[in-house]
Amino acid sequence: MTETPQRPLRVLAAMSGGVDSAVAAARAVEAGHDVTGVHLALSANPQSFRTGARGCCTIEDSRDARRAADVIGIPFYVWDLADRFREDVVEDFVAEYEAGRTPNPCLRCNEKIKFAALLDKALALGFDAVCTGHYARVVTHPDGTRELHRASDMAKDQSYVLGVLDERQLAHALFPLGDTLTTKDEIRAEAERRDLAVAKKPDSHDICFIADGDTQGFLASRLGKAEGDILDESGTKVGTHEGAYGYTIGQRKGLRIGHPAADGKPRYVLDISPVDNTVTVGPAASLDVASLTAIRPRWCGTAPTGTATYTAQLRAHGGETEVTAELRDGTLHVTFTEPVRGVAPGQAIVLYDESRVVGSATIATTDRAATPVS
Repeated sequence: MTETPQRPLRVLAAMSGGVDSAVAAARAVEAGHDVTGVHLALSANPQSFRTGARGCCTIEDSRDARRAADVIGIPFYVWDLADRFREDVVEDFVAEYEAGRTPNPCLRCNEKIKFAALLDKALALGFDAVCTGHYARVVTHPDGTRELHRASDMAKDQSYVLGVLDERQLAHALFPLGDTLTTKDEIRAEAERRDLAVAKKPDSHDICFIADGDTQGFLASRLGKAEGDILDESGTKVGTHEGAYGYTIGQRKGLRIGHPAADGKPRYVLDISPVDNTVTVGPAASLDVASLTAIRPRWCGTAPTGTATYTAQLRAHGGETEVTAELRDGTLHVTFTEPVRGVAPGQAIVLYDESRVVGSATIATTDRAATPVS
């Protein structure tokens, strides 16, 4: 197996304006590829996106990306994908919360924007591959088939948000940072050695299209306030809310509960019902999930058959847990070896076979553990 292309490629480097994508583009050039940089304009009004060098969609970010491309010595363009981003990521994000689910917009962006809209346009223009600053590896077998694997450094691994990529997309993906066994400080030091001004730029985090980081406020501005009841597990009203969409499974803070629990312990969001606009809360043990079903599976290669044991990741920065999974009639049925806590419909479950990413699916339903584990 090899993790590096055998010939120089025409590469389109997606440059967010951050240090990782800039170093990835520079490494692609150093590897002998013919590289062109592109920054994605994802908002019709970039000033409304996160500022202060914390996002990936601001005017400052596009300027930082251009400066990096100039230093690296590659052509650079800005492509307007604002309409696609609004439809496929922002509107989907709002609709999922409105339906009582918890989406992952970064995963959606990778699927619909960076490795669909961007890749399709790149291939139409004659490029061979799209390069990004993600920490993950594409492994190529002698027969030409490809696999997506975790990054060499698990602490920086980002394969979870790439689990939506299929084999065709992997065939045109480059992740030059995937084999990096260095700290982020060393990546910054490399950027400094390359005279890239983004070397000291803070990492992006949170959701790029929510300017102030207030997800609940953002949703309220789109969906309006809709007061409803907060119930305990017995159905007793213990508080009120201004919109069930503003809550996620497992949430503890900001519940606006007027009555303390009988045992004096914290309560968490257990269920969100958009139909009657209620939020149900209860003890942490009631969050334990024994199994789930997931829809819209996407496989990083051939779809698995039969029942098999994997490890699964349920959050971008979460750990692994052992599962048994089976694909039946297009639905993924997953049973956890040990109950897991705080699993929310709308989240992605990504399956792994050791370091290999098998694929991902969107959680549709969960089944609580028969006997809660405290």
